[in-house]
Amino acid sequence: MCARTRVYYKKMGDRGQTQLLFLPEIRKLNSMHLILPAPRESFDIELEDGTKIKMRRHGNSGGARLLISHGNGFAVDAYLPFWHFLLPKYDVLVFDFRNHGQNIPTQPSHHNYAQFARDLDRILDAVHQRMGQKATVGIFHSMSARAAMKHAIEIGWKWDGLVLFDPPNVPPLGHPRYRPMQIFEGMLRQWALNRRRQFATVEELADEYRRARAHRGWVGGAHELMARSVLRANPGGNGYSLVCAPENEAAIYAEALSLNLWPQACEFGGPVKLIGADPDMEGASPTGQTNRALAGENGYDYDFVPGTGHLLQIEKPDACARVVEDFLAKHVR
Repeated sequence: MCARTRVYYKKMGDRGQTQLLFLPEIRKLNSMHLILPAPRESFDIELEDGTKIKMRRHGNSGGARLLISHGNGFAVDAYLPFWHFLLPKYDVLVFDFRNHGQNIPTQPSHHNYAQFARDLDRILDAVHQRMGQKATVGIFHSMSARAAMKHAIEIGWKWDGLVLFDPPNVPPLGHPRYRPMQIFEGMLRQWALNRRRQFATVEELADEYRRARAHRGWVGGAHELMARSVLRANPGGNGYSLVCAPENEAAIYAEALSLNLWPQACEFGGPVKLIGADPDMEGASPTGQTNRALAGENGYDYDFVPGTGHLLQIEKPDACARVVEDFLAKHVR
């Protein structure tokens, strides 16, 4: 075992959506509408194929630097309920991976994990070149967490720490968790291929999120915020389209089975925190149990947040932020 493994049972309190909606960084329009704070700075980073990634800087420029991104088919703006808790102390940089969020989709899409890992390498180098070297931690969820793992293991460790929220890694063939993850990724792939890509209004997609069982636990306002974050207005004002094309989203789910990402924690060049969905919650995502297995077998510093599914940062954002701050307090000066 290369690192400590424990379970997060600390009482989280009741700092949920009421406090979230009234914090100075977020203006309240009504109880179901969250507004993003304006960034202190924004700039584009050009990737190896000319694709541009839009970086937005928030928070305390004197604090440690945090780079934060999102899961497959989503966008980092919708994780605002989580990352706004980090703004008072940290220099927070948020960005979307290619073909997601505020970025303009590219053709050809080059939409795969090998490209994502190279993109992340370029992004990290560009940030250091523009802003100077200082303590830098990556905080990633799901797809971006897997990309960060691939980058750190195969390209090189360039962080002062990594926080990985519920990466849906698939264990080796024959592992007890292989078949549940194979079924899970296959279901998601088929869902993505069949999903609707055009919407007359943002509210249509927000309603779809509200009706989905997996998304019922999101904090107030998050369904509408997510819909706004993943849609792009069509030319001429004729409705909205998903920024991440369903076929690109489906390709990422399919690729999970061939990534061969089940590393030991000691293979990374520095401290890594693994934070999972609740592995014991009835009807929970299979990623929760899979991450508990990964942590126990491979020596990760591991917590899970009770009562959460795969989108834990949007379900219990304050609890997730507390786990992150505990990790930062131990490893980042």
